[in-house]
Amino acid sequence: MSPSLFSPITIAGLSLPHRVAMAPLTRSRAGAGNVPTALNVEYYRQRAGAALVITEATQISQQGQGYAWTPGIHDSAQIAGWSKVADAVHEEGGRIFMQLWHVGRVSHPSFQPDGALPVAPTAMPVPGKTFIVDESGNGVWADVLVPQELTVAGIEAIIGDYAQAARNAIEAGMDGVEIHAANGYLIDQFINSESNHRTDRYGSSIENRARLLTEVVDAVTQAIGSTRVGVRLTPMGRFMGMGDETPEQTFGHIAAEMDRRNLAYLHVVEPATLGTETGEDNPRFDAMMRVMRQRYSGVLMIAGGYDRASAERALAEGRGDIVAFGKHFLANPDLPERFARGAHLNEADRGSFFGGDARGYTDYPALASQVA
Repeated sequence: MSPSLFSPITIAGLSLPHRVAMAPLTRSRAGAGNVPTALNVEYYRQRAGAALVITEATQISQQGQGYAWTPGIHDSAQIAGWSKVADAVHEEGGRIFMQLWHVGRVSHPSFQPDGALPVAPTAMPVPGKTFIVDESGNGVWADVLVPQELTVAGIEAIIGDYAQAARNAIEAGMDGVEIHAANGYLIDQFINSESNHRTDRYGSSIENRARLLTEVVDAVTQAIGSTRVGVRLTPMGRFMGMGDETPEQTFGHIAAEMDRRNLAYLHVVEPATLGTETGEDNPRFDAMMRVMRQRYSGVLMIAGGYDRASAERALAEGRGDIVAFGKHFLANPDLPERFARGAHLNEADRGSFFGGDARGYTDYPALASQVA
C-alpha cells in the first residue's frame, strides 16, 4: 500500500507519526548577537506538531551571514538560545533538525569580519539583493557587491566551520542538522557552472564542483554521525543567478554521492519552484525529480508549493517519502491537525515574513481557537 501523509516513517532513528514536515523558513527575528529569543522559542513550540521541524537557516560563522537578524550557531550565547528552542519542541513531543547555512556571495560587508567583501567560488557580479540594517536600525534591501574569490585555505576553513557548527547544534539539543546546499548560497554557488568558473580542484568538472558539498558532508558526518545529517538541494534552481550546463548529470552525480553516505534524508526542492513561487509546468522538471529518485535510495524529502492533495499524490506516486511545507506552516502552526481534519487554512501575511515582532509570527490562530 502506498504511504499517505499520515503514515508513520522513521528518520535518523526517530519514529515520526506522519509525513508533514516543516520546511526551513527565514524570518529575520533573532535577537542581539543573532541569538534566538523567547519569541523564537514560542514560534517553534507552536509548530512542534510537524513530523520534523527544520529550523530556519542558521549561519555557521559571522562570514556566513547574509541577512539581518538571522540566527547563528557559532558562539556560546547562540548555542544557549537554541537549546531553549530544542527543549520547547521536545517538551511538545516534537523532533527538530537545524539547517546549517553559509550564504557565500549573497552577503554585504556590514555582516563580514572587518567589513571585508563576501566570499564566493568566483569573483563575479551577483544578480540579487540582501537584507541589511541601515543607519536608523531599519531593515532595507541592498545590492549584493562583487565578492572575493575563496582561496583553498579559505574553503578548508569553511569546511571546519560546518563541522563545528554541527557539533554546536547537537550540544544545543538538536536531533540532527540539515546542510543547506540550495537556493543560490555558498555550496550551491560551487555546484552550479554558472557561478563557479574555477579551474582548481573545486571547479570545472562536475566532480570538482560537487567537491565542497561532499567534503562538508563528510566533515559533518564525521563530527556527529551520518544518520543525523540531511542535505537540501535545488536542482535546476535559478535563484541568485544559479544555472548549470548539465543539471541532470550534475545533480544525478550528487544524488549518487549522497546515497553512498547513509544520510538521514535528502531534501529536494522541486525544480519548478522559483524562490517562493511555483513556475511553469515543464516535463524536464519531472525528469529531474525522477533522476533524484533513481539515484538516491534513502529517505527523500520533497518541497515546493505543495498542498495536501498534491502532497498525497506525490507520496502515492513514489515521488518522495516525506513532504516539507513552508508558507502553510508559517501561517498554520497546527498544520498537520488542519490537514487531518480537512480544516480551513490561515492565509500568510507577506508583509510580516521578514523582521518584526509577534505579528505575523506567533499570532496566527490555532484551529482550536477558531472553532471554539
